[in-house]
Amino acid sequence: MKIVVLDGYTTTGEDLNWSEFEKLGDFVYYDRTAPDEVIARAKDADIVIDNKVLLGRDVLEKLPNLKYIGLLSTGFNVVDTDYARERSIPVCNIPDYSSKSVAQLTFALILELAMGVGAHSRSVADGAWTRNEDFCYRVQDIVELDGKTLGLVGYGNIAKQVEKIAKAVGMNVIAYKRSKSQDSSANIVSLDELYANSDIISLHCPINKDSEKMINSDSIARMKDGVWIINTARGGIVDEKAVRQGLDSGKIGGYGADVLSKEPPNASNPLLGAPRCYITPHIAWASREARGRLMKIALDNLKGFLSGKMQNRVC
Repeated sequence: MKIVVLDGYTTTGEDLNWSEFEKLGDFVYYDRTAPDEVIARAKDADIVIDNKVLLGRDVLEKLPNLKYIGLLSTGFNVVDTDYARERSIPVCNIPDYSSKSVAQLTFALILELAMGVGAHSRSVADGAWTRNEDFCYRVQDIVELDGKTLGLVGYGNIAKQVEKIAKAVGMNVIAYKRSKSQDSSANIVSLDELYANSDIISLHCPINKDSEKMINSDSIARMKDGVWIINTARGGIVDEKAVRQGLDSGKIGGYGADVLSKEPPNASNPLLGAPRCYITPHIAWASREARGRLMKIALDNLKGFLSGKMQNRVC
């Protein structure tokens, strides 16, 4: 049984390892795999472990031995699941391994917009405090979150963790979800109500045909003036040009994101260098604790496949 890991570096880095996977078969590991290397590297594989390498029909049909795809992520849009289904190739993902870490970064971005910790620290390092006539100064407005309304677009596990933090600091929380299932713990509202009433909007929905570029010039126009938008979901949920225009005009008071439409971004991405905009390099999931959980679930998924007791199968 040949196991090929196509792009394992971002998951394990320097502090985790693949030793338990090595025990399960003929194991081949790659830090990264370019698009033109996938077929050559995986052509004899029975099992492919993948994070962000695209496995479309054009690739999968050239992997005749493939029997299982194990993802190192919750999202599975990198795989042509329709074709995998045709070939009866199970695809298993990693659910709910990083909810607390993602919620933590969501609030780190909110707090950065509220307090400007980074900007103030940089100004002190640059000597502004030593030159100042007063005992304190501000390089931006400081905002108290108590009493503000946070709107959660999507109400899954991550959003619920964000809600806990928000309520702990005195915020009002409203949420929108597509599912009609009841959830008595949430104040569920329509999307229009959420746009109109939220001081801060935080995105926690998957990307699909309904959510792609849902944050656009039209939806932004329906939001409060000076709204803050936080995106730790997927970059494609927002129209980045529209967000940049909103930041330039002041309609959007701040934008914090851990994701962009293309990763790594092109230098021409309109959000790079935008005012009141904080971007981190897709790190919300990457705490050591969350990555450790991810690796354990990925291993359990693979063992489940090998034993005929599949878990976390998405197709």
